[in-house]
Amino acid sequence: MVAIIKTGASIRSTFYYNENKLKEGVAECIMAGNYPDDVANLNEQERLNMLLKLAALNTNVVRNSVHISLNFDPSEQHSKALLKEISQAYMEKIGFGDQPFLVYQHHDAGHPHIHIVSVKVAHDGSRIETQNIGRNQSERARKEIEQEFHLVKASSKKHQQSEHLKPAMVSANYGKVETKRAISNILAGVIDKYKFTSIPELNAVLNRYNVAADRGNEESRTFKKGGLHYRLLNAKGERVGVPIKASDFHQKPTLNYLQNRFEINDQLRQTDKLRVKNAIDFTLYGKTNVTLDRLINILERDGIDTVLWKNDTGLIYGITYVDHRSKAVFNGSSLGKNYSAKAIQERCVTIDTAMANRLSNTQKQEHPITGHGQSATSKSYLLAIPEQSNEARLANGEDSLFDPVKQDGFTPADLRGNKRKKKKGFSQSL
Repeated sequence: MVAIIKTGASIRSTFYYNENKLKEGVAECIMAGNYPDDVANLNEQERLNMLLKLAALNTNVVRNSVHISLNFDPSEQHSKALLKEISQAYMEKIGFGDQPFLVYQHHDAGHPHIHIVSVKVAHDGSRIETQNIGRNQSERARKEIEQEFHLVKASSKKHQQSEHLKPAMVSANYGKVETKRAISNILAGVIDKYKFTSIPELNAVLNRYNVAADRGNEESRTFKKGGLHYRLLNAKGERVGVPIKASDFHQKPTLNYLQNRFEINDQLRQTDKLRVKNAIDFTLYGKTNVTLDRLINILERDGIDTVLWKNDTGLIYGITYVDHRSKAVFNGSSLGKNYSAKAIQERCVTIDTAMANRLSNTQKQEHPITGHGQSATSKSYLLAIPEQSNEARLANGEDSLFDPVKQDGFTPADLRGNKRKKKKGFSQSL
């Protein structure tokens, strides 16, 4: 089970979000907790008034609405009676057991889930504190409820995805395979397995297999109607062929479905941030010769793809990290300001700067006392040495302390380089 808690400044907005789902026929109001009557005997206005009445007791509480979603594994099909029990237990465990709350069962996503609407003002007019409630009370409640009601555990589900779901996907090639079938195979290996929280993050994975999710430009009919298409990309990353509507695929990976996944994925990927941040920090820590290309190569060996977003002039304006081990996808800024596109470029050095640093270090080694410049012969020899691959450098011991691959105890064999004996005198030659 995954629990998501949001607070807001408008009880009406939260309430009518769910009530409109009722009118659309994609939700049911199955419970009215701590109301004076059963939900079947309450009309829309009566359901709302109970919440507004408590909110009016303390107008200093600006963000007075509470909106919770409890999301279950697709394999679970719980009865309304069980969903009511889970809702009641959850509200009691997070400190809202005495508050009026409404429970809505939604049917508009690919997984079973319920929404709970309540208010942060207690019956005596006091404020119910919700700071860090998601990380503290809610997390404890989730684990206890998973145990008590024998639910699929969010942590074990994530572990299964990380360890066992390694889709054998091949890139879809325009003109070589039937388009819809090719795209469908890629979607099956990505949509429900990777943890992305936006269309660009999803595309960071899909583009790897020559597929793109496309909303169209903001003035297009597709964008305005909330539509979504999938299409093939050629070897240059250009869109080719006829786009196919998301609703035409049997998985139904529509924009509405993805938006529901975004919130769940954001919760599931939180514990995966540290691995990606450490891999970057270990590679850059104390170094003056790590170029952006070299950083990308080292991260790739650790199972992390780095996707650079560039404008028409080639300027990098965004960066996304795809961790294929944890199946987590992160926009750079979501990891922190030190991992954004701008910050990463500042932390890395240009090729010219890296070469200059190498020349400077060599000069210091050749003339440690006099400080005189390097001889023409030795300088020519240095510049004639071809740039070594990252694998060769690692094999010779360079960066052994901070290389994330060597810090990670479970590097797969296919990502490991062959171990070779360290060549004596290599460090002195550089």
